[in-house]
Amino acid sequence: MIIELGHFAIILALAMSCCLAVLPTLGVYLQNPVLLRSGGSLAAGMFVFTLVSFICLTLGFVNDDFSIAYVARNSNTALPVYYKISAVWGAHEGSFLLWCLVMSSWTLAVSQFSQQLNDDMRARVLAVLGSLSIGFFLFLIFTSNPFERTLPFFPSEGADLNPLLQDFGLIVHPPLLYVGYVGLSVPFAFAIASLTSGQLDAAWARWSRPWTNVAWAFLTVGITLGSWWAYYELGWGGWWFWDAVENASFMPWLLATALVHSLAATEKRGVFRSWTVLLAISAFSFSLLGAFLVRSGVLTSVHAFAVDPERGVFILYYLVIVIGSSLLLYGLRVGKMRVTVGFGWKSRESFILANNLILTVAVVTVLLGTIYPLMYEWFMSGQKISVGPPYFNIVFVPLMLPLIALMALSSLSRWRKTASTVLLRDQPLRLLISLGMTIFCCLLASTWNLWFLFVSLLCFWLIVNLLADARYRIGRHWFAGLLKQTPSYYGMWMAHIGIALSALGIVTTLTLSEEIDVLMSPGDQQQMSGYEITFQGVTRVMGPNYSADRGAIEISRQGELVEMLYPEKRLYAPSQNVMTEADISVSLWRDVYVALGESIGNQAWSVRVHIKPLVRWIWLGGVLIALGGFTTVLDRRYRNRKVIRARQSKPDPDLHLSAG
Repeated sequence: MIIELGHFAIILALAMSCCLAVLPTLGVYLQNPVLLRSGGSLAAGMFVFTLVSFICLTLGFVNDDFSIAYVARNSNTALPVYYKISAVWGAHEGSFLLWCLVMSSWTLAVSQFSQQLNDDMRARVLAVLGSLSIGFFLFLIFTSNPFERTLPFFPSEGADLNPLLQDFGLIVHPPLLYVGYVGLSVPFAFAIASLTSGQLDAAWARWSRPWTNVAWAFLTVGITLGSWWAYYELGWGGWWFWDAVENASFMPWLLATALVHSLAATEKRGVFRSWTVLLAISAFSFSLLGAFLVRSGVLTSVHAFAVDPERGVFILYYLVIVIGSSLLLYGLRVGKMRVTVGFGWKSRESFILANNLILTVAVVTVLLGTIYPLMYEWFMSGQKISVGPPYFNIVFVPLMLPLIALMALSSLSRWRKTASTVLLRDQPLRLLISLGMTIFCCLLASTWNLWFLFVSLLCFWLIVNLLADARYRIGRHWFAGLLKQTPSYYGMWMAHIGIALSALGIVTTLTLSEEIDVLMSPGDQQQMSGYEITFQGVTRVMGPNYSADRGAIEISRQGELVEMLYPEKRLYAPSQNVMTEADISVSLWRDVYVALGESIGNQAWSVRVHIKPLVRWIWLGGVLIALGGFTTVLDRRYRNRKVIRARQSKPDPDLHLSAG
């Protein structure tokens, strides 16, 4: 009965989304106050019914209701309860129900926290979000229903959750990633609402900017967690593999990064309005493209949901309708807008423009590398080709280096015009300090690798400039100066520091990591990077739903114990899948990563050991970037209704819309 309630609730949520798409729109064209303000109640109803549906499916997993086909395929009686809950989004149908829940949550949040908007704009935004939700609910109900029964015959024990997903990282990673993915629908809705109303002034950038920053921050957290999970769970010691599904989340993040910067320029100076609208459309469109790649079955990936192509066709049609109609509306409206705001080539606007160009080109390079194997297979009648890390390292990495250099100078720039003395003052000294820090690191690491040298120099230059700019802004009175800075400034500062730390971690890990594969018997010792790795043997252990061979490996340095590591080779009984569980000695400066391979006989095992210097800095930087995004939302400008309403009513002298 609970499952039928969940199925009925999701049908009611679809009905609510249809009403949300239609009634506020009628209110706009009829200027009916009741219909204009109906969006809040309808958004709340859509959220409540979707939440009820999600809770019902979760109860099906917790109660081992294997009469539900989706539960039977993705759970087992021996599965720990926390993995039963995460199994709700462990495969296609449930994960898309989570997608719909996140979408309804964003819609409710917009309805509740956008009271400062005038009724017309708020109704338009909610109507767009309702229209998007219709497609998602239709896809869920008619092609991916997680509530289908297998009565009268159903298994008594169930199958099992994919062992790769039986991990804490996969409990939190998908929900956070979806919050970011789906959150990009909000700036998309603001952009479409502004296009339909013709109100393409700086005010719409102020409305959508905090929502964009929050979605971008959540997407950053999701990608960072995904990288961390790939590092320790996949058993190969990497942190990014340029996998097609990884790229599917990375491309919207790059576009959202450009959008965050473009919105700042549009709000402050009224420039890049058409570009900002196009970025808002593109960022969400690439989120939908990612959903298509992951769920259509057109690619094979450890991250992808294996589904039949018919479902992919539905998403493809939806993708074409959303992107096509959005770009058509953009094409019809953007030609009627003329902006007369000017700026110098050394201004902050110029730096943002260069930033957006580089990020857009980077997205194109990643997209080409991702879809080229698919196009090749299509045109070459089934012949397969792969595009791996060498391509991306050659075409993507060089684009990021000038971006770091631009960030180093952009913090010193000013809006509209920047004097050369302000922009270049003290730069020789700061470059000299950065070079000294780089040489010190090279001596410490005993390497003169050119990539390491050059990237480290750029990162230290960025950090030195950020510190110098903060010192200048704070002035002599530290406490008062710190309080005087806005959350937006602190958010920018943290995010750019995070970029520098991540880049340092990436280049250090790529150039200085060491790896060995050795055959070890109990008592054998291996020297590596100043560490002694001693293999003490393997014991048999039992888990809740698996049995494992657990190795005991001692990591010591100069005769002193650093840590005992216990990597495992697990056999999951329900599915008979064998998984490698690595163990890691964690430090801020390096990781010692140990994975247990295969048994060779006579108590000998193959053992893989990685030494990863500064690998933790990659995720530390990601956390700082996300914190920067969240911090900007604390700015009082986004909560001050008087300021926002004044900007709505104030005429914009730089914007000219033709009468047609």
